[in-house]
Amino acid sequence: MLYETAIAAEIFGVDRSDLSRTGDWYRFAVCTADGAPARWLPDVPTRSFAALADADLVVVPSASDLDQEPRADLLAALRRAHHAGARIAALCTGAFVVAAAGLLDGRAATTHWMHADVLATRYPRVDVRPDVLYVDDGPVLTSAGKTAALDLCLHLVHRDHGASAANGLARRLVVPAHRPGGQAQFIDPPHDPQVTDGLGAALEWARGHLDRPITIRELADRAALSTRQLARRMRAEVGAAPLAWLQQQRIVRAQELLERTDASIEQIASRCGMGTAGTLRRHFSRVTGVSPTTYRTAFRN
Repeated sequence: MLYETAIAAEIFGVDRSDLSRTGDWYRFAVCTADGAPARWLPDVPTRSFAALADADLVVVPSASDLDQEPRADLLAALRRAHHAGARIAALCTGAFVVAAAGLLDGRAATTHWMHADVLATRYPRVDVRPDVLYVDDGPVLTSAGKTAALDLCLHLVHRDHGASAANGLARRLVVPAHRPGGQAQFIDPPHDPQVTDGLGAALEWARGHLDRPITIRELADRAALSTRQLARRMRAEVGAAPLAWLQQQRIVRAQELLERTDASIEQIASRCGMGTAGTLRRHFSRVTGVSPTTYRTAFRN
């Protein structure tokens, strides 16, 4: 999983002491089991796992195979580093390795949203937060997937060297200087399972008429069901109550319009059935964690 590893190398492994208020920077090394050079970062100094005990910051990159048990000597080295006072920062699915070492027990943590449920099931003592970019829990930090690892690394630079250094580094990397950890991960819109018969036709009709008010009674009539039958079937087959499903579809439609059109927020609110721009902003921010304008900036095609 080279992407997150390369992010850590770029942030911590390149001398940017000119940005630091103290005039120093990180001394960066890759740790392998026996200290042998890493094929994927051949020009970086290499140490053995034993050297982790002397580190101030240990960055655990993504794990490529979540079903493979991490090496026992790596887990032991991480525990020793933690007990010696090192901060442990897990990038993306590196959280699985840190959790296997027991260092996330009783802590809040995150990982890529696609794997958050697996992390929570496998390690029930971890308070998994699937909808944030990163979690700073003092000595142990975790990030969500992919570029959220960059957000966490810049956050660490901010902690260690101040806002000026983090902002200067972000400008050099041509990335946003700061995205707060509590910002929601951008998760793919949910897809309905294949629903057949009258209910499937009713849901398809509703998706085509999101610009107008739709009542549960109307949806039930189109599905040839009672409102009670509609609610029961939608919870069982779609995973949401009728009103929650409609709200979800309106948000998905707003996302599509923000990505693909130049329509104003007011126009989008009308076209997805939210009524006013204020209503759209409120519900959109609650679901995605960002404003419609911020979402458009990030995902405009």
